[in-house]
Amino acid sequence: MKKASIILDKDYRIGQIDPRIYGSFIEHLGRAVYGGIYEPGHPQADENGFRKDVLELVRRIGVPIVRYPGGNFVSGFHWEDSVGPKEARPKRLDLAWFTTETNQVGMHEFYDWAKRAGAEVMYAINLGTRGPEQARDVVEYANHPGSSKFSDMRIANGRKEPFNIKLWCLGNEMDGPWQMGRKTAYEYGRTANEAAKMMKWVDPSIEVVACGSSSSEMPTFGDWELTMLNECYDNIDYVSLHRYYGNPTNDTPGFLARAMDMDDFIHTVVSICDAVKGKKHSKKTVNLSFDEWNVWYHSNEQDEEIWKREKWGPALPLLEDVYNFEDALLVGSMLITLLRNADRVKVACLAQLVNVIAPIMTRNGGGCWAQTIFWPFMHASTYGRGTSLRALVKTPVYDCKDYEAVPLIDATATQAEDGSVTLFCVNRSMKADFALDVDLRSFGALRLSEHIVLHHDDVKAVNTEDKPDNVAPAAGPGGTVDGGRASVHIPALSWNVIRFTKA
Repeated sequence: MKKASIILDKDYRIGQIDPRIYGSFIEHLGRAVYGGIYEPGHPQADENGFRKDVLELVRRIGVPIVRYPGGNFVSGFHWEDSVGPKEARPKRLDLAWFTTETNQVGMHEFYDWAKRAGAEVMYAINLGTRGPEQARDVVEYANHPGSSKFSDMRIANGRKEPFNIKLWCLGNEMDGPWQMGRKTAYEYGRTANEAAKMMKWVDPSIEVVACGSSSSEMPTFGDWELTMLNECYDNIDYVSLHRYYGNPTNDTPGFLARAMDMDDFIHTVVSICDAVKGKKHSKKTVNLSFDEWNVWYHSNEQDEEIWKREKWGPALPLLEDVYNFEDALLVGSMLITLLRNADRVKVACLAQLVNVIAPIMTRNGGGCWAQTIFWPFMHASTYGRGTSLRALVKTPVYDCKDYEAVPLIDATATQAEDGSVTLFCVNRSMKADFALDVDLRSFGALRLSEHIVLHHDDVKAVNTEDKPDNVAPAAGPGGTVDGGRASVHIPALSWNVIRFTKA
């Protein structure tokens, strides 16, 4: 058994955790909406056509905010299509995903669903094929009390009280050649600045997210952020980051190391934000919204076949990655990375929520189940609230193709308002268990109240409708606490949640 140690101290604080880092994302893409959260005629559908079994799992995962309606979809979206009588809403070709959008679920329906799920809405506007005027119009529709063109339109459509949507995305991935209305960094920065300015004139209480690079692998990464922020820094509140990882070469150790790239990505964007702050002699700090992150690669070939066969069909089964156990381990490390950067990452969205690269899967007319990645996300969302603590981790390391000195024990910790401490830990070792020494002396008398472990002997193991608990959390081996020091047994290749409560 290998050894590692962690020092925790109540005064080693990274910052307060914004609950919105446990956000998610639903785009009008594939079966995320139609056949996902919404399926009229399903045995579990409510009077509005939303699936109650899916809603129950969404509530269990505890997402406080959901980004909507896109994604690439939003760059060709006319928000007016999605309001008013359903029978009058147009069907439109969606050039982002080569499908047909029926607009049967729109702003009103999704807002009501989100409220039932216990979540706020993070609404994305079209800055691809549209501009600042349409951006201020939709804020007026959603948030203005009344006695204006668009607020009166909302009232006529059956909603007297404003939606009061507080967080808005200024477009999506505007640096990408795949994006409708792609812009240069300067063009986007100018457009985003004018849109943010006008939107905040309509409702000064809102916050807005400007598009950062679509990933850290974009050739314009860094220069995009610097140029864009130079134009809109004063009027925006967050910069977005998007990042997905895959394991097409079947290199598990290298795959599990990819959270190190995520950490580098965050630190680089923070540095650029602060450089622009310094250049402008500003007292304002722009924080980060990591509003797309996940594992995504399993479904790529399948999607190409679907488009060849069914292009322009509605709700095609696209991006339906079936996640395995090693995917859950990387998702755990990505959550640990977000918590370690809680001082600057204030919003994050696991992309997406249902069916489309998602923790929750459904079958049309059938059941729904939790994928492997559901579990670390649910654990972090449930127990990772309060204050993020700086964990001083001493662990053996390994090298792989793309990374050097990868920690075998990847860990961080949080402290809740009641004084309890939760340690999140991924053991990246394929074979070795660890005896983990945890120094907790500054917190006073604590006891080890719970040890949750997610492990499977097969890294490719998955959950299915027939075997939904094939990869599921179980009670861990636990450990002891003596004199403010804990000794915990961490199994090889595992996600761990270790909870310490007042003795």
